[in-house]
Amino acid sequence: MSRFIRPAGALLKKYSNKTALVKPCRWRATSAAPSYEQTLLNVPPTRVTVLDNGMRVATEDSGTPTATVGLWIDTGSRFETDANNGVAHFLEHMAFKGTSKRSQTDLELEVENMGSHLNAYTSREQTVFYAKCFSQDLPGAIEILSDIIQNSKFGQAEIERERGVILREMQEVESNLQEVVFDHLHSVAFQGTPLGRTILGPTKNIKSISREDLVEYISTHYKAPRMVLAGAGGVDHDALVKLAEQHFKGLGMQYKGEAPEVPPCRFTGSEIRVRDDSMPLAHIAIAVEGAGWADPDNIPLMVANTIIGSWDRTHGGGAHNASNLAHAAVIGNLCHSFQSFNTCYKDTGLWGIYFVCEPLKIDDFMYNLQSEWMRLCTNVTEFEVERAKNILRTNLLLQLDGTTPVCEDIGRQMLCYNRRIPLHELDARIEAVTSDVVRETCYQYVYDKCPAVAAVGPCEGLPDYNRIRSSMYWLRV
Repeated sequence: MSRFIRPAGALLKKYSNKTALVKPCRWRATSAAPSYEQTLLNVPPTRVTVLDNGMRVATEDSGTPTATVGLWIDTGSRFETDANNGVAHFLEHMAFKGTSKRSQTDLELEVENMGSHLNAYTSREQTVFYAKCFSQDLPGAIEILSDIIQNSKFGQAEIERERGVILREMQEVESNLQEVVFDHLHSVAFQGTPLGRTILGPTKNIKSISREDLVEYISTHYKAPRMVLAGAGGVDHDALVKLAEQHFKGLGMQYKGEAPEVPPCRFTGSEIRVRDDSMPLAHIAIAVEGAGWADPDNIPLMVANTIIGSWDRTHGGGAHNASNLAHAAVIGNLCHSFQSFNTCYKDTGLWGIYFVCEPLKIDDFMYNLQSEWMRLCTNVTEFEVERAKNILRTNLLLQLDGTTPVCEDIGRQMLCYNRRIPLHELDARIEAVTSDVVRETCYQYVYDKCPAVAAVGPCEGLPDYNRIRSSMYWLRV
């Protein structure tokens, strides 16, 4: 189906020399503008319905002419084994390569003719397939999503072709040093456990994954109770529920044996150094074990993470940065960039920082970083906590600008919390954080804890691990 849209310029040209169609009037405020708290309460509610087969349908209807709808599946590389590591990501690639009803060409043409976008991604704990489209095209988008989930053919020719695509993707990832460092960080922080594996898997697995591996993974993990159909934008909840009942009724809810459980993971303080003196800059990450998604300590850790902040040389502010670490980085020319992070999983996480600097500056940056961490554990001030809370609120709201991020937020929270936390509740949780809470939480998670360290590049100047560990506490007399 084709659409013909008159360019905006044509409309402007048509009416540019004519009398105004709307009589101008003087606007006068009759009431005060809504407060910040009122705007949070006025956000459209998230409606949730559980189908007979256990699938959950969750929507936020904002009445926009476009919508994002997708399937969030509670499985990822964490649910793989050493033998099939990489199969979840491989399966994501194969989903768009044709079904029993549509060839790959037919699928691509149908999506393009609707003016829609179809995409997918795989993480360590979730697999996602979603579509962005006009609101009136939602029935077609849902039918396509159900088709690729339930009826993919996994032809041998397509499987062989995707091997090459994924191997090239692995080469691209290896050129992204931040991705490389974070993979190394996971491998040492969660060594010997599923979270320590990469999402893409090792090369030998990609070359050997078969159709039987893909089918087995689907039959084991793609069950209705582990799926959330999320929608945001111009989405009528009741209509989406009917579409879900129509197209996803064939999804099973029974397992051949026992239902797979979340594989346990343990954090190990350790390090990995990949020294390469031919590189101009060192790329380093250091982290302690953080909190899981549902852990109440997660909010104070997010505030502490915001206090550390992020910075690079393209940022303004100079020596007047609010972040103490950014201020030290500018004054001492300590690094090219740094970025604090709080990565969460179901039952654990990583709380730390990633930085890029010249070889001779590593020691000085580590000293300032760990001094700042110790300060958070002992004497963080109420003023900087309040400032961080305001920044955190702003960032959380800005991340929900658009139907796609809202849809992602719904799907992820339904899998992590089994509900979507309303914005006013999240705001109240952030507001409840005080300097004492931040201090106590950082003392629990950071102070005198063994960190995980990953370094790539000219990292000779990185202090010995025992010295790094000894800087995770202060000796006082």
